[in-house]
Amino acid sequence: MGLVSRLERKFGRYAIPNLTMLIIAGQVVLYLLWKTDGDRALNGIFLQGSLVLAGEWWRLISFVFMPPDTNPIFLMFGMLLFYLMGNALESQWGAFRYNLYLLVGYLATIAVTFVYQQSVTGNLWVEGSVFLAFAFLYPDFQIHVMFLFPVKVRWLALITWAFNLWFLCNGDWHTRATVLAGILNFILFFRSDIVDRIRTGNRKMRHQASRLQPQSNEAFHTCTQCGRSDLSNPNLEFRYCSTCSGNPCFCEDHIGQHEHVREDA
Repeated sequence: MGLVSRLERKFGRYAIPNLTMLIIAGQVVLYLLWKTDGDRALNGIFLQGSLVLAGEWWRLISFVFMPPDTNPIFLMFGMLLFYLMGNALESQWGAFRYNLYLLVGYLATIAVTFVYQQSVTGNLWVEGSVFLAFAFLYPDFQIHVMFLFPVKVRWLALITWAFNLWFLCNGDWHTRATVLAGILNFILFFRSDIVDRIRTGNRKMRHQASRLQPQSNEAFHTCTQCGRSDLSNPNLEFRYCSTCSGNPCFCEDHIGQHEHVREDA
């Protein structure tokens, strides 16, 4: 039994069902507060290690509910996708494993913010890991970008991974650490599946390559008269008779000592 299964048996009763809907409800509330109270509402919820150490402990929880965007159209689209994908993961894994997946990402993000205490941290990368998990499990699912253009999530996931790689290579150390914290849960949950896919791909490549190569246990040259081959006698030279019909193969001992056979004969 794996570690996750043991944890589920011990702590599964504490799992929060419909966690995605709870997070979205919190994001809606904070968005409405922002519309009425301005940036002060959002400035009081983002995660910053120095402020948490100064006594603003609620930021350890409130940053989870940061809205994905302040534009109402993009906000609605982002919440709709998050609801769809989060519910799909919870249906696939169960409430406990889905809770644990998000918890690992959030705890890793909190750890980063205490290392870089003056930097501001949000929940973008953690919620992005939900999309990566969904795309890994349902790669052929189609999303209508801008409600018009159907695109399979596997291609959007490749773009997301490309952005992650770009930030890992070009971002500052806080950004790099935040990206790694956001995808840590994906790596931990899917490492076995990734290794299996790599091994399966390698086996397919080796199989295809072997089909293109001549079999090592089959002779390439075989004397028509004596039956010796380049496998049984690797130092023997072989020739093909152009005078005989079909250009048969003969070893060096019989290429000049055989009776020519023609079709007209």
